[in-house]
Amino acid sequence: MENTNNVTEFILLGLSQNRKIRNLCFLLFLFCYVAIWLGNSLIIISITCSQLLDQPMYFFLNYLALSDLCYTSTVTPKLVTDLLLEMSTISYMSCMAQLFAMHFFGGIEILILTVMAYDRYVAICKPLHYALIMSRQSCNTMVTACCVGAFLHSFVQCLLIIHLPFCGPNELDHYFCDVYPLLKLACTDTYRVGILVVANSGMMGLVTFVVLMLSYCLILYTVRVYPAESRSKALSTCTSHITVVVVFFVPVLFVYIRPATTFPEDKVFALFYTIIAPMFNPLIYTLRNAEMKNTMRKVWCSKPCLTARQII
Repeated sequence: MENTNNVTEFILLGLSQNRKIRNLCFLLFLFCYVAIWLGNSLIIISITCSQLLDQPMYFFLNYLALSDLCYTSTVTPKLVTDLLLEMSTISYMSCMAQLFAMHFFGGIEILILTVMAYDRYVAICKPLHYALIMSRQSCNTMVTACCVGAFLHSFVQCLLIIHLPFCGPNELDHYFCDVYPLLKLACTDTYRVGILVVANSGMMGLVTFVVLMLSYCLILYTVRVYPAESRSKALSTCTSHITVVVVFFVPVLFVYIRPATTFPEDKVFALFYTIIAPMFNPLIYTLRNAEMKNTMRKVWCSKPCLTARQII
């Protein structure tokens, strides 16, 4: 199949063509993006400037906050800017770059959440072996594996799209470049590519979601015999993690687990995993976590952090 591209840029139709709705969305998503940066930066600085960095759970939370910032920054700034324009466009190469970056950082987030669930499983179900299993070397290896896995996922995703011919039309019914809207514009049969996309993105999301739920079921089964105080602490931590997982994964599964079709609702569901989840993650992990709140008070209410901790 010859890759003949007559399309050099795509027109992003965005969330709405109504000017009043666009102005409202501009204010809303600008506020969300500022909140995402404030919340996640607060977590990163608080963990880096405290002893929490030595604990695997907060070591991973630090990387989750960083991946949230990178992930939402691939989409949200352009969305906010485009809401002020009469017509928003994106070049073909920028579209492919956005597609790669979004799936790369999104893949890191999914895998980091999985590693965090494994960390809680080991801490609660195998407490005597926790220090050995979750050593700093093991944690670094897991983070590296998350990045490699996310890169492979994103690379395959882009490889499936970049060889498709686009010869018009070039109106992308979305507010960012994603796989299914691009498949809809390709001027060739994309059935097989759609199956591969489902196998790549859909199954990745489904398998990790099932693994996450199974790990938390094992944790809940284990803590049933714990004393009331210990059980309450374990349940509080797991509830925070499960809330993050549900807010992020349910929209992802709705969009990617089905065959290669697009629905108008996709754009609304995409807001949850590109903007809403990164904004609420800091709140979920701090408001329900007494240790995190105490650390933030010490870091921000005492002398400023003068030296950054080196991540080992």
